[in-house]
Amino acid sequence: MMANATSTAARPERLQLLRVLGPAHIWALGVGIVLVGEYMGWNFSVGKGGMIAGLIACWVAGLLYTCVAMIDSEVTSTVAAAGGQYAQAKHIVGPLMAFNVGLFLVMAYTMLEAANAITVGFLLDTVAGMQGHSGLNQQPFIILAIMFLAWLNYRGVLATLTFNLVITAIAFLAIVALFVAVQFGASAVPLDFSAITTDPLPYGWVGIVAALHFGLWYYLGIEGTCQAAEEVRSPARSLPYGTMAGIITLLIAATMTWYVCSGLVPWEYLGQAGTPLFDAARVTGSTGLMVLLFVGTIFSTLASANGCINDASRAWFSMGRDRYLPTWFGAVHPVYRTPYRAIVFLVPIALIFALGAPLDQVVTFSILSGLLGYTFMTFNMVMFRNKWPLDTIKRGYVHPFHPLPTVVLLILCSTAYFAVFLGYGTQLIAMMCFYIVASLWFHFRRYRFVRRGDQFTMPWPKPQGY
Repeated sequence: MMANATSTAARPERLQLLRVLGPAHIWALGVGIVLVGEYMGWNFSVGKGGMIAGLIACWVAGLLYTCVAMIDSEVTSTVAAAGGQYAQAKHIVGPLMAFNVGLFLVMAYTMLEAANAITVGFLLDTVAGMQGHSGLNQQPFIILAIMFLAWLNYRGVLATLTFNLVITAIAFLAIVALFVAVQFGASAVPLDFSAITTDPLPYGWVGIVAALHFGLWYYLGIEGTCQAAEEVRSPARSLPYGTMAGIITLLIAATMTWYVCSGLVPWEYLGQAGTPLFDAARVTGSTGLMVLLFVGTIFSTLASANGCINDASRAWFSMGRDRYLPTWFGAVHPVYRTPYRAIVFLVPIALIFALGAPLDQVVTFSILSGLLGYTFMTFNMVMFRNKWPLDTIKRGYVHPFHPLPTVVLLILCSTAYFAVFLGYGTQLIAMMCFYIVASLWFHFRRYRFVRRGDQFTMPWPKPQGY
């Protein structure tokens, strides 16, 4: 007894993340990560299939992510732990699945962070060219954006997501302002949708399937709200409210974005534009709208990169804390109470991709990693309901019509894989090989360090049938 008491007294208290966030911060995290998809990236879907294909991709992807948001809201309001889908996998499926899901999350968010930094550099170069200073060196701005946001995340989650709340709201209101201004005749160029009637599907029905690849960019990352599960004051309330409000916001913003851009910008140019909303504002001829959409584009990219650093670091931190990775990564800063080592470690990885890879390749890497995570959700949801039916454990939110959202999500994910394969088959195969090699590394090198019993932090009864 004496030895045990001494051992317990000598063991330092384990630092925890701070519970300081509310529903508004969850909204800011989810929408902040994704809203940049309205400002860039989505328009490649128009290039793949034309204007109508781009609209169909917008709504089909919206359905896919609505299913993701509903499923995530139920499971995460119950599995309230940092790591989001990774934490779900370790409780419901098993270690190998948990490791892969954690890796999907880290790569999806880190690649999205890199894409945001590339966009910041591209936009500043574009504006400098408009002012007669062409050939701006983009790399210092890319580095500065990532380093500043990493520092902000290092210093504390409340300041980080409060910052996201402000700049995300401004970026969303900029889209609304452009839509309203164009509707009331503020544009020097009227809306023109003649391409819909003259050439609605320039590449046929296969163009619709191909467009789905980049249609995902409208919403990619909304599932990141789950990463804040250990830092919200009331997970059962904040996570469902913030996530569902976020997906509603994005559905509205995505539809307005397609409408304005397709009406002002020829689809042939729109399909390869770097900053479509800013370009649409330029077409209006209004200096005020150009400035507003420039600010909106910058703010949306910063909000997205900021949220990506937050989410990727939480997933990496959780894997280190559970010994899926070296425990060195599972440390919490003694003053700022952030996973500071995970934040610092992921910075050079984001910089490598931001400085050395093309934007469409980085976007595709992020989309594919996200798709793999969504595919996991379908199996995870079925196992969750089978092991713990509705009356066995308390849930903060119960999504309706189960298993319909799960079936729809699996079908749409399968279609999206085919869409990616049509344009980026080599990258798809290369990524699958990467994750297979990572799985083998985990199985042979790290699995023996995992303390399986220590990971079950939920006070649940034994699964049904055990």
